[in-house]
Amino acid sequence: MHRVIGEARARSVETGRGGRYLLDTLMTAAVSLVAAPLLCVPSLAAPWAERQRRRAGALLGRPVEPRPRASRRDLAWLVTQVVLGLPAGAFALLCLGNLLLTLVVTVGWWAFPAEDPPGLLLSGARVDGWGPALTLNLAQFLLLAVLAAVVLPPLARLHARCCLAVLAPSPADRLAARVSELTRTRTDVLQAHGAELRRIERDLHDGTQARLVAIAMRLAVAGETLPRDPDAAGALVRQAQAETEEAMTELRSVIRTIYPPVLADQGLAGALGTLGPRAGVPTRIDVGELGEVPAAVEVVVYFAVTEALANIARHSRAAKAAVRVARDGATLSARITDDGAGGADAARGSGLDGIRRRAAALDGTMKISSPPGGPTVITVELPCA
Repeated sequence: MHRVIGEARARSVETGRGGRYLLDTLMTAAVSLVAAPLLCVPSLAAPWAERQRRRAGALLGRPVEPRPRASRRDLAWLVTQVVLGLPAGAFALLCLGNLLLTLVVTVGWWAFPAEDPPGLLLSGARVDGWGPALTLNLAQFLLLAVLAAVVLPPLARLHARCCLAVLAPSPADRLAARVSELTRTRTDVLQAHGAELRRIERDLHDGTQARLVAIAMRLAVAGETLPRDPDAAGALVRQAQAETEEAMTELRSVIRTIYPPVLADQGLAGALGTLGPRAGVPTRIDVGELGEVPAAVEVVVYFAVTEALANIARHSRAAKAAVRVARDGATLSARITDDGAGGADAARGSGLDGIRRRAAALDGTMKISSPPGGPTVITVELPCA
């Protein structure tokens, strides 16, 4: 019984969605017909067509690809909308309107003049008492309801598919969008590369180079002091040795930011495994079977996980975090989660934006789900074919 009720409710919801879509289509088709001279201008037709595209995509449950510009397809859609939308919408209006009229006649037949009682649409019989109102009207209502449930949803889906087919981006539009995306990601990569070079130069100039200059000065002083005071010269040499070791440590830290040696030594799975103990919050690292991964993808995944865990330790107030890296065919995905305060946003110019730009440089994506109060989920997907 519950199953039957659930199916009936689902069917009524689907009928309602299809009916609303078709009624809106009727309105859109009528406006398109009346305002055809204005809508022949591509810049005016594009937003009108885009509205219908999004409605059609929502009805079918399909994501709608963004269109980079107006095109001749918008004008073709106007013709299709008038030719197909008017009759489809008119049928939905006739069906749903008579359903409503049947209900009105059923409960209010007595309000009509006695000499002109209302008639039924299908049989033509006059309703002049509660008997016909509760029998004939009920039969007509059920028949119209079944007709609406059977016809309106598939009719709405058929129109939505036609709409999406007509308004789908052309190969030229797809190429233009792809070129635009590649231009944007190339700009991001160049900017990130320039910033990285400036950071490396600054680290070498302010750190390693300064220490090497100090070492050279100490050794020069030691050379001059050696004939007069060998003990003092020996102390200067020992200080220079200690500073040499510190300079080598700083140089290794700079090299790690270019290509972490742990990747070359242990591979991606091993390198990720070393991040858990030094993440700042208790972190579970789970790495699936990755197969052969390009070096550039390894670097981006390692950087993304490292940066995300650093953000969690600094900003999230999380009690625990988890990292899951897996491969599905030609796509490598890294999913970083925490139970912190949420509110993470790459648009604020944080390290998350650096993750996004690095992923985009390899034609990958980064998605963030971080509602206030948490949890935060960062998903990075990269092609690695």
